[in-house]
Amino acid sequence: MLYASGRFLAARAATTLPAPPRVRGPALRGKRRELQIPGHLETPSYDSWTGLRTRPSATPVRRVILRKGRMPPAIGGGLTGSELRPRRGRCAPQAARAVGRDTVRRVAARSLKRPTWSSRSFEAAGRWATLAVVTLLSFATRFHRLDQPAHICWDETHFGKMGSYYINRTFFFDVHPPLGKMLIGLAGYLSGYDGTFLFQKPGDRYEHHSYMGMRGFCAFLGSWLIPFAYLTVLDLSKSFPAALLTAALLTFDTGCLTLSQYILLDPILMFFIMAAMLSMVKYNSCADRSETPTWVGGPFSAPWWFWLSLTGISLAGALGVKFVGLFIILQVGLNTVSDLWQLFGDLSLSLVTVGKHLTARILCLIVLPLVLYVTIFAVHVMVLNKSGPGDGFFSSAFQARLSGNSLHNASIPEYLAYGSVITVKNLRMAIGYLHSHRHLYPEGIGARQQQVTTYLHKDYNNLWIIKKHNTNTDPLDPSFPVEFVRHGDIVRLEHKETTRNLHSHYHEAPLTRKHYQVTGYGINGTGDSNDFWRIEVVNRKFGNRIKVLRSRIRLIHLVTGCVLGSSGKILPRWGWEQLEVTCTPYLKETANSIWNIEDHINPKLPNISLDVLQPSFSEILLESHMVMIRGNNGLKPKDNEFTSKPWHWPINYQGLRFSGANDTDFRVYLLGNPVVWWLNLVSIVLYLLLGSTIAIAIQRGVQLPAELEGLTRVLLRGGGQLLLGWMLHYFPFFLMGRILYFHHYFPAMLFSSMLTGILWDTLLRLCAWGLASSPLGRRVHAIGILSLLLATVYSFYLFHPLAYGMVGPLAQEPESPMAGLRWLESWEF
Repeated sequence: MLYASGRFLAARAATTLPAPPRVRGPALRGKRRELQIPGHLETPSYDSWTGLRTRPSATPVRRVILRKGRMPPAIGGGLTGSELRPRRGRCAPQAARAVGRDTVRRVAARSLKRPTWSSRSFEAAGRWATLAVVTLLSFATRFHRLDQPAHICWDETHFGKMGSYYINRTFFFDVHPPLGKMLIGLAGYLSGYDGTFLFQKPGDRYEHHSYMGMRGFCAFLGSWLIPFAYLTVLDLSKSFPAALLTAALLTFDTGCLTLSQYILLDPILMFFIMAAMLSMVKYNSCADRSETPTWVGGPFSAPWWFWLSLTGISLAGALGVKFVGLFIILQVGLNTVSDLWQLFGDLSLSLVTVGKHLTARILCLIVLPLVLYVTIFAVHVMVLNKSGPGDGFFSSAFQARLSGNSLHNASIPEYLAYGSVITVKNLRMAIGYLHSHRHLYPEGIGARQQQVTTYLHKDYNNLWIIKKHNTNTDPLDPSFPVEFVRHGDIVRLEHKETTRNLHSHYHEAPLTRKHYQVTGYGINGTGDSNDFWRIEVVNRKFGNRIKVLRSRIRLIHLVTGCVLGSSGKILPRWGWEQLEVTCTPYLKETANSIWNIEDHINPKLPNISLDVLQPSFSEILLESHMVMIRGNNGLKPKDNEFTSKPWHWPINYQGLRFSGANDTDFRVYLLGNPVVWWLNLVSIVLYLLLGSTIAIAIQRGVQLPAELEGLTRVLLRGGGQLLLGWMLHYFPFFLMGRILYFHHYFPAMLFSSMLTGILWDTLLRLCAWGLASSPLGRRVHAIGILSLLLATVYSFYLFHPLAYGMVGPLAQEPESPMAGLRWLESWEF
């Protein structure tokens, strides 16, 4: 008999049992006898292999087998003698005479002892023991050799440095939300790290600096992925083999192991994703009355509220680490909409009850995550209150709140005047300051004149002197009166460091071909008419004079009529990977072509305090997200930079070098266990074929055998939930224009591994059902699961040096111990 989850199997727990053979005539004596007892069974039973808990059958008749000299089995609920009827047939007289009223009373008395309690206790102990073993094995593999290598590996240079910034309270910019870096910084602080290590480049040794606290924290969260996946699959399938296979696939995957052992955001992100998935599955189970045991509780019980709230907390955590957390939010949202739609169609529920369900989900899955997410940013802003390398990405008002910034508690002249030394900042987030340097545009890129770019950081090359277009006299001469710059004036901007003028002409811009090139031209401020710009105040809210920091201005080239702006495109290496500045002939007002004056130095003018610029928290929150989104969109592949494509990931086409490049280095290579990954890939294809076939058959009205209904329900509902998770965490990357790496696939890989566990458990049970008449039928499921487990463990034994480190010849060398394991030419370990 096959067991699986679902209402179908629960409803047929009694009716699908095979009827025992009936014995006729005199042969009945000394043999078993068969009686019918009306009423429902009250004692649930458990399957020792799947752990399926069956509930009372809706069938009003239960067969009871009596043997000579033995009492009937305990059947629950007291029965009277009139309720015990023998089956019709020749043996009825003998059966009726064999069982009297006293016998039935003794049966009812014995039923109170619940003889299945020891079995249930044994099963519960077995489940807890298995979970403990899975968890211990997960922690053991993740913490083994955690201190090796004792130098920076791959992106540890970024996230370790950001953890240091939190310890030092130094503001920085990153394209991801702050929670992951905050937790890394907190782990380092609590473990004794003082935030003084520079994290300059991969390969730098940690020396005496304490780094194990940060690595240990990431390994700790990464270790929980396996028990979370185990419990999720166990709840979806009610099958120990499926859960055990899933746990083995993730425990012995070299890729998951590698990502969990370093100071990275990935283990933190995947921890919250898996916590959200497990919590969602758990509160779904609590909400399903037909499948929920009485001791678990139903809707609005304490366990239900706990799992629903934990789902919301996990969603906030996932989004607070990376914007990829939006994918698990979408999955939980789709599940919630489907759940509420089913509740709305349940006519046994009042509209008040449906409204309570809707309110509970709004509070726990929308309000609670939003509050926590905003709180994360509030802590982020409160902790990072010192000026740092990320100032230039943000507006002048934002910078004014940072201690140590030139605008913090500063006082500058209010109105722009000729002769002032200024910085000009683009209003579009993450564009930066108008900048120039002594390097020229290369041959073939417009006129070979001085480069003009935008630069995101404070720098002396950002300083310009504003002058009249038709005179070279020094406006700062005390003998000349102060003259303010006004709306519509024609000006020159002279670069302070190189004394060349801001210049444009009809040559094409280096990257944006329909725009004109902007250069630095002239000597000591002397140039030509192509250096003249008309300054305009957008909307002129403050009158004709130009207010520093507040007035939004445009610079229009007098000769060509184009508008100074920045395309936001990153220049090649010859442009120091700064952003392109162009003069666009399209006069439409956009943030790219609007600027403001930030720094303003003029000794002839009185200063005003900048305290009035302090932004509100809502403005800080909005600006932070605009800058992060802009930064993500700007992450384009650089020249000769390693990247990968989404179609590479499921087939394990190419790994990622974490550390080392030659035979003398300690090499760590991020690559999935090929047996696990290719099994996952095959499983996705098989699931699509099998699931589609079953769904079409059911839709066409094909009646499946009762034994298969529970299995198909697990496959379609549980497997479908996991397939949706895989798709949501994988396919959006095909639409992204930013640079992508292999590690972006690992959240999707978690879902594909869980799907593999459910699929192969179901397939093997189907094979066992089909071979029920064969001696091999009972063993095919156990043999199949055991074979998959052994293959996974053995492949991990072969490939574990990828994660734990290799020293010696590279794999392409014949004498390398890894030579025979380079199954694909694209693997570079």
